[in-house]
Amino acid sequence: MKYGARNQIAATVTSIKKDGVVALVNLKVTEPATMGSVMTIDSLNDLNLKEGDKVKLVIKAISVLVVKE
Repeated sequence: MKYGARNQIAATVTSIKKDGVVALVNLKVTEPATMGSVMTIDSLNDLNLKEGDKVKLVIKAISVLVVKE
């Protein structure tokens, strides 16, 4: 299956909670992952980011796609 999402993280389903027409699927990341971020040059300069800096990633996503292999 092909899909456009580039940031991919392997995970294991830890629990499923069903409620009406939706379900909450909790996942545990099972391996190290690499992610990327696109930001403005102003933001980059404001953060004074350099290679090797330790940072925290705050993920703000419209959706997380679960793909069963």
